[in-house]
Amino acid sequence: MSNAAAPIPVPFKERFFEDYPVGEIAEFGDYLITEAEVLSFAAQYDPQPFHLDQAAAADSIYGGLIASGWMTASVAMRMMVDHYISPRSSMGSPGIDELRWLRPVRPGDRLRLRVSVVDARASQSKPDRGMVQFLEEVVNQEGTTVMTLKGFGMYARRPTA
Repeated sequence: MSNAAAPIPVPFKERFFEDYPVGEIAEFGDYLITEAEVLSFAAQYDPQPFHLDQAAAADSIYGGLIASGWMTASVAMRMMVDHYISPRSSMGSPGIDELRWLRPVRPGDRLRLRVSVVDARASQSKPDRGMVQFLEEVVNQEGTTVMTLKGFGMYARRPTA
């Protein structure tokens, strides 16, 4: 994990709203995309030919099998839960503003996640929580950004003594 400014004083899993400084950048994860997972996800959730069938995918504009963008987003969410979202204080998310699939993700790709804290605001109406805005960038083994997501997380504020 890296940080734009200084070492992270509070481990991610122990954080409260106050522990997400604007400007912080963290990188984590190492997720291998397998052909079996691409096919399984596509069969269940996104059964388009370029996600499901090698021959059809080879004849598509992609020139080969690619993962569903929804699978890539799901992998990013898994990395957020495994490495970044605090189970102590997370209250879920009201949603995302923007999701972009920039490059195809293929079997054999290794993905990691870069998360930047864009904004953090304490709630005016509910003083027990705050809203953190993130920019998530999914990056492959070549350093190419394959997906971006601008989203929000609600976090409990640190309890007072």
